[in-house]
Amino acid sequence: MSEAKKTVPAIEGWFETDTKEAHLLGTRCKSCATYFFPKETTFCRNPGCESVDFEEVPLSRTGTLWSFTSNAYAPPAPYVSPEPFVPYLVAAVELAKEKMIVLGQLTSGVAISDLRAGMKMELVIDTLFEDDENRHVVWKWKPAAAASGGPK
Repeated sequence: MSEAKKTVPAIEGWFETDTKEAHLLGTRCKSCATYFFPKETTFCRNPGCESVDFEEVPLSRTGTLWSFTSNAYAPPAPYVSPEPFVPYLVAAVELAKEKMIVLGQLTSGVAISDLRAGMKMELVIDTLFEDDENRHVVWKWKPAAAASGGPK
């Protein structure tokens, strides 16, 4: 009997999976309240702020589809391309609270014809690739209606 594979993040520290609903991890400037993803730890990139003080915060799990495309080339690590390479969809989603754009792959089963700019999206944690010992996971986007069984 084989042991189950261990689930590990493909990028350590960029998202949380130990809660009921997974979310991205970002930072917020303690002075001007600007959000950053990936996390900022050096200086506030807001040109009107000189702060260097940040707090780690969970980011919104939902947002609005801003743009999307089909990715027809194999990207660099940590992505592990299947052989032969299979194109996949990428979405730019504006987070609900933070009003910043976060890119991410879409879950399998979503077709480009299912997507429309302005639609609500939801963050999920899903498999990026598997090796002999581990299932490597990353954040992905899916249409929010997919969480309840399909479009409404």
